[in-house]
Amino acid sequence: MPAAELVLQQEMHALYRGHHGWLYGWLRHKLGCSEQAADPAQDTFVRVLAARNVARIAEPRAYLTTVAKGILVNWYRRQALERAWLDAIARLPEASVPSPEERYLLLETLQRVDAMLDALPPPVRRAFLLSQLDGTKYDDIAVLLGVSGVTVKRYMKQAFLHCLMLADA
Repeated sequence: MPAAELVLQQEMHALYRGHHGWLYGWLRHKLGCSEQAADPAQDTFVRVLAARNVARIAEPRAYLTTVAKGILVNWYRRQALERAWLDAIARLPEASVPSPEERYLLLETLQRVDAMLDALPPPVRRAFLLSQLDGTKYDDIAVLLGVSGVTVKRYMKQAFLHCLMLADA
């Protein structure tokens, strides 16, 4: 193992050993459930490891809290999306209810689409949704957003390229 990898591993081990218990407790308090706190705590350390900048962390608890908050935001969004999806399924006639496997695949797809849209700048996302979900014409989108028609076309191109790029990944 290269020396740099060994140093990273040692630093990560020290960070984990020194702060995992505290972070887990903080998350348990935030979520009100010890079982739900385990995954975001682990995900936080996985993100820190992936960033490979353990040595530059001056305030470990502040850094871990910031990373964990981002993970919690994503978790809450997934929970809200899942609740909305389950509510929509509950209103379907029994014959139309998807199987558990189909539900899982559809929910995963919804989460990917949500993340894809969330990565777009707000005006681009709004133009894209107005066009694709509401069927609003570009000229009308321009009026609604207070931009030119050329800008709407640029927004749409940006949104489509973004979606295509992420779909290929």
